[in-house]
Amino acid sequence: MSDGLFDQFKTWYEKRHDYARDWKARTGGQVVATMCTYTAEELLIAAGMLPVRVLGAHEPQNVTEPHIFGMFCPFCRDSLAQGLLGRFDYAEGVTLTQSCIQYRQTFGSWRLHVPTVKWDYYVPMPNEVQSQHAKKAHYEELQSFRVFLQTLTGKEITDDMLRESLAVVDENRRLLRELFDYRKDANPKVTGVEAVYASLTAQFIDKREHNEQLKKVLAALPSRKVERKTGARFMTIGSENDDIAFMAMVESVGATIVIDDQCSGTRYFWNESKPETDVIKAIADRYCDRPACPTKDYPVHTRYDHVLGLAKDYDVQGAIFLQQKFCDPHEGDYPDLKRHLEANGIPTLFLEFDITNPIGPFRIRIEAFLETLSEEELF
Repeated sequence: MSDGLFDQFKTWYEKRHDYARDWKARTGGQVVATMCTYTAEELLIAAGMLPVRVLGAHEPQNVTEPHIFGMFCPFCRDSLAQGLLGRFDYAEGVTLTQSCIQYRQTFGSWRLHVPTVKWDYYVPMPNEVQSQHAKKAHYEELQSFRVFLQTLTGKEITDDMLRESLAVVDENRRLLRELFDYRKDANPKVTGVEAVYASLTAQFIDKREHNEQLKKVLAALPSRKVERKTGARFMTIGSENDDIAFMAMVESVGATIVIDDQCSGTRYFWNESKPETDVIKAIADRYCDRPACPTKDYPVHTRYDHVLGLAKDYDVQGAIFLQQKFCDPHEGDYPDLKRHLEANGIPTLFLEFDITNPIGPFRIRIEAFLETLSEEELF
């Protein structure tokens, strides 16, 4: 689309470090580098801080090898490189909520070797969120995080402050769901590239500003003219993926990405909190209940039916697995999820990513996948 409706999100994405520095200058608040979308942003926002998710730069680097293994996934290595190269030098703190063991080592290297980091905090969230003890355990960990932030800032974080921040974050989740609903249309008013600009920037822009921009976009969408052909309706599945160039390539060869199951997209915002008298309980329960990452999807694989439900709701014709090379959780998840989708009539394509991969070979494989789908429709 060429109407400029999503230009603000695009600018925020491309100049996210400039935004964070400007936010810090005009508010006097602390900026916190967050690792993993299981981070309870509500606590940081209530403390007057700006959570900024650590993303890679999709460029070759040679600074991480002394710190973490080269066989760790590209996202782990690229995230560490951004810290070592000083890209997040405006962030006073860094925090991680337990995800995979490889990314925990990335966090450990950040806290030891990024000289601008003044404080760090690790939240040991239970991986077995299906356990009857998980929510209580996470509740206690978030209470400890709250005490840490109060000690750090010298200011009390009241329940009312937490309720206000939770309301802002839940509004953001609700607005993003409304935006993504427009992708269900036969001729979607929102492309995959536009959607990822919106969902990713929610992870490092002040939520109040982001909410206002989402409202402007949602007000304009009903009258938006759709000038492009939809083509094949694709879903993307995997871990973190903010490779805009790849997504733009997919949508340039006769397809539209109409939905995803990724932490850069729907897994980040899909569910809101539920009403609770205890606000910390509402926050803790929400993160335990959110669409599960493979690291937290056991013993019952709840995400398989969740992903299939998304595929059906958005009338998906094919699913593309975007596999970060050496990503153990998603490598273990892939075979059974692939079988589950294909058994229910959703063809799949597997692509293994590395930051040094050129897009050219992927374009050939996407075009071949499109041709296969076209042939299947003839029979």
